[in-house]
Amino acid sequence: MNIVVTGSIATDHLMTFPGRFVDALIPDKLEALSVSFLVDGLEVRRGGVGANIAFGMGMLGLRPTLVGAVGSDFADYDAWLVRHGVDTASVHRSPDLHTARFVCTTDLNASQIASFYPGAMSLARDIELAPVADRLGGLDLVVIGPNDPDAMKRHTAECRSRGLAFAADPSQQLSSMEGPDILELIDGATFLFTNEYEAALTESKTGWSADQILASVGTRITTLGSQGARVESQGAPVVEVAVPQERAKADPTGVGDAFRAGYLSAYAWGLPAQRCAEVGALLATYVVETVGTQEYSFTTDEFIARLSQAYGTAAADDIAGHLTAG
Repeated sequence: MNIVVTGSIATDHLMTFPGRFVDALIPDKLEALSVSFLVDGLEVRRGGVGANIAFGMGMLGLRPTLVGAVGSDFADYDAWLVRHGVDTASVHRSPDLHTARFVCTTDLNASQIASFYPGAMSLARDIELAPVADRLGGLDLVVIGPNDPDAMKRHTAECRSRGLAFAADPSQQLSSMEGPDILELIDGATFLFTNEYEAALTESKTGWSADQILASVGTRITTLGSQGARVESQGAPVVEVAVPQERAKADPTGVGDAFRAGYLSAYAWGLPAQRCAEVGALLATYVVETVGTQEYSFTTDEFIARLSQAYGTAAADDIAGHLTAG
């Protein structure tokens, strides 16, 4: 199955604050907010939603195609992704701009304050999917992740005009979008991915009810943090999956991206929604246990053993014939 992942490609600058952000906030002075936090450390990691999803799929043995825009500083990152099973031949490279940067600080409550500099990502709006489809001999699914907003709209419109199945993952861009723009991105999607807050934000901004949104997409997948994930499809029972027991809680950044990578990988294997969500939840657990969105690793046997422990031998047996850990 040819799966193209469009979305941001960025460098993550991750910091940890040994306190709680809320303790520094005065509710009646938020309009004059000016705070600074002394952090414990700085980790510079590879990231970006599109790259994170593609990396996770590569780790599970697939070969996704990454589509996005990067700067002249991408060479090392490119080699890393290729080594982990990602096709980067359709990534646009700018000779003038820097690759996008994500700067995030996490406190003891796992609350986060983040900023994002788009850099070369703004050029993603100029990318056409047709040449990618020609190079690959067709596309089975296009993942439209958070990216330059005009790029997201262009990719969605092209998918509709060419009859390509697409997965909508507006994620961080929801906060800056208005209702009509959100509907433009999600209506007719094969999959709609959001977390619980983003699901409520989507309903609030569009004015559509949960039932209306579900009627407009094939499957609605909502991640619920420590409570797992919920999968809803028209005419099918709701699927709810708990999260596996984590071995450590290092950093939540990129957890949602890993869930999507796992879910879509199991979908590419032809597995039902229950198994897709289970693979997604386990892959997300690996991210929780490490600092950085692409620093986790596992063997096939280890992944299957943890899947069996979390979801039973039947789940492990269903996955074992497909998984080839990267």
